[in-house]
Amino acid sequence: MVVKADAPRSVTILGSTGSVGTQTVDLVSRDPERFPVEALTANRNVTLLAHQAKQLNARMAVVADPAAYAELKKLLSGTGIEVAAGSEAVAAAAERPADWVMAAIVGAAGLEPTLAAIRRGAIVAFANKEVLVCAGALMMEEVKAHGATLLPVDSEHSAIYQVFDFERIDSVSRLILTASGGPFRAKDRAFMAAATREQAVAHPTWDMGAKISVDSATMMNKGLELIEAHFLFGIPEERIDVLVHPQSVIHSLVEYVDGSVLAQLGTPDMRTPIAYALGWPARIATPAERLDLVKAATLTFEAPDPVRFPALRLARAALQSGGGAPTILSAANEVAVQAFLDRRIGFLDIERIVEETLTALPHRPLRDLAAVREADADARRDAAGRVAAIGATAVGSR
Repeated sequence: MVVKADAPRSVTILGSTGSVGTQTVDLVSRDPERFPVEALTANRNVTLLAHQAKQLNARMAVVADPAAYAELKKLLSGTGIEVAAGSEAVAAAAERPADWVMAAIVGAAGLEPTLAAIRRGAIVAFANKEVLVCAGALMMEEVKAHGATLLPVDSEHSAIYQVFDFERIDSVSRLILTASGGPFRAKDRAFMAAATREQAVAHPTWDMGAKISVDSATMMNKGLELIEAHFLFGIPEERIDVLVHPQSVIHSLVEYVDGSVLAQLGTPDMRTPIAYALGWPARIATPAERLDLVKAATLTFEAPDPVRFPALRLARAALQSGGGAPTILSAANEVAVQAFLDRRIGFLDIERIVEETLTALPHRPLRDLAAVREADADARRDAAGRVAAIGATAVGSR
């Protein structure tokens, strides 16, 4: 695809009211003539969605929850902005003729609309790692078949993308994903067993949504990123490493066969990788704080602790098993994390539920998207049953 660097680029933001979505809105709003907005979607936050739609003069606003349609319609009455609701309407929004689509819907719910954008050959910036985790091989086949451009927005994969030699992949020795270590990096298992929702979402360096913050606390975030990197860059699992870097200045590294190691550095601000994808192949200005290495002074590194954080082991095992194992891992994790956020299970129950679900269910080959949906649904049912059992045990022990 030939893209003129400074040409106007119409934009659709799937998940505009979430953490990545609001930061994308912030960047787009700074240059509305260059980035006219085709459509915005949200799950159920209609107040913010309506505000964003009016602020950006969007052509369409879609809320995934049908029960919120009437309120959105009322808030946008008289604006001329088209309004719709439901999951099918979200996918339809992705099919509208925007040049660039931000796929920022958290979890497997983002699969269908992301695919819709890919299938019309759009430039798709994706911040939803679960999409590649649960259907990686199939997604990459769709990208190739439809001539789409897939640009990662996760800071780690954006960093790799910026220093990865796609013309000479055989010269890449390994990928090194950096991790902050999350809020519990220096805590023991006893502390984590009693950890609260508030403690788990209090990320030390990044401003992220609740689900991703909890994934960072368990280090499942890094496990999902490992799987994502495998599919996105075509590098085998055994050549993808994880390095804990608490300062979050080096966002990831690529090691080459000659011993050279290339890295992308910057302050921990998601607007930087979002802007890279939004302006690609050019670069656009952002309000992100500039990196001052003198001020940063000391950068430290350590290996992740496999005993305190078993999520990396589970992710590697899922990738090695293949078939539907990564789909099961991701779905079970979504269910368990939501249960923790709802205060129905403890923090360490998350990893337990994921491992038990991954062990209990067969890892069948994923030949098509129907098989992906089936594996995802089976994992959610199994994990939900385990959540309920933990809740019943807790009630019975009172």
